[in-house]
Amino acid sequence: MTTTAENEAESRAENKADGRAGSRAEGKAASQGVLKDSAFRHLWAGMTVSKFGSSIASIATPLIAVQVLDASAFLVSLLTAAVWLPWLLIGLPAGAWIDRIARRPVMLVSDLLAAVVVISVPIAAWLGVLTVGQLIVVEMLLGCASVFFTVAWTAYLPAMFDKDRLVGANSILQGTESTAQVAGPALGGVLIAAVTAATALVADAVSFLVSAFFIWRIRRPETRPERPEQRESIRKDIAAGIRWLARDRYLRNLTIHGATANLVLTGMNALLIVFLVREIGLGTTGVGLLMAITAVGGVGAAAAAPVLARRFGAARTMVGCKTLAGVAATLVPLTRPGAGLAIYVVGMIVMVFGVVAGNVLAGSFRQAYCPPHLLARVVTGMQFVNLGAIPVGAVLGGAVASAFGVRTAITIMTLGYAVSGLILLLGPFRGRRDLPASPADVALAG
Repeated sequence: MTTTAENEAESRAENKADGRAGSRAEGKAASQGVLKDSAFRHLWAGMTVSKFGSSIASIATPLIAVQVLDASAFLVSLLTAAVWLPWLLIGLPAGAWIDRIARRPVMLVSDLLAAVVVISVPIAAWLGVLTVGQLIVVEMLLGCASVFFTVAWTAYLPAMFDKDRLVGANSILQGTESTAQVAGPALGGVLIAAVTAATALVADAVSFLVSAFFIWRIRRPETRPERPEQRESIRKDIAAGIRWLARDRYLRNLTIHGATANLVLTGMNALLIVFLVREIGLGTTGVGLLMAITAVGGVGAAAAAPVLARRFGAARTMVGCKTLAGVAATLVPLTRPGAGLAIYVVGMIVMVFGVVAGNVLAGSFRQAYCPPHLLARVVTGMQFVNLGAIPVGAVLGGAVASAFGVRTAITIMTLGYAVSGLILLLGPFRGRRDLPASPADVALAG
């Protein structure tokens, strides 16, 4: 499974319940309430289809580069870098701009742009004029569309619902996104095995059109955005969140680990398709089926995390799962053709389980630990650092592969991922059974 990076699993875990029975009951009631709202159902339906389509594209695009265009490992790694680079370049400005305009038109334009951009790939492939340069530009434009769409829908929910219904709405949307990102690659693997990778991208383009249709069907007026005079205040708020993050040893430790893990894990993931096709000798069908099989690692991870936390302690489970993921990844470069594929399957299943389960707990901890008035800004600061490491890691993986070979590059990246666990093992979580509930608890304990 081409898990993009640790931060993707962490962001998917952001709205998971903290395991307490009262919170679960309240979340269930809130979820049932928002599902009765037709505007929310339209938003939910559109995002669900779009997320599954994007998961298919995450497998199909590198396969096209490798099998149709015979792209080098470095060029394939640039595809991963291109789709994430916009978050580093325009993420914060996009958020400030979208705070001042209507969000639904931004989502509509983003979906329509993404559909046009994606459909250009299979059309060019059928005409025999597709190039790696076009794929890189397509990924960059899709990354830009993703930035604006994601920021817009995050800001759109408060414009749709009162505060007491936001928890239920966020819970459903984040749960659906998590399901799509775990099950989507499996669906993509089966689809690519049945048709060509280029044809599979048609499903992604259609998914954006379906998303745009459902968003267009929303008729509820938005709450008027803040006026532009608040711009300077937002800059100060962002700076305050970053300062708070830098001073807190627990979140600072998670951020450093996340960025380090993203750097090397993305370097590995950017090369997986090249590795499976050129080193192991798999065809499109084989790669698709293998992706479907290894996707099962994340299926039960989110549900297992609270159970493991109650049994062993949330801090121990979080650190253990994240560390286990790095150790399991070292099995990937040991993969060989034939029966040796079992090594890859075991390594990837355990790695994906560790990433998802560990980040469910990390996301829940972050949500409960941060002061409510600083939560969004602290999360933005963490994501800025973590997402910034993704394009760098992708280019690094491609450069190492060009210099030393794909298998050697994956070996180096997986060893780096395993070593990154020491950041957590030797950090402030060391010796703790449970995670601190708040900074005040840390101060009292100190």
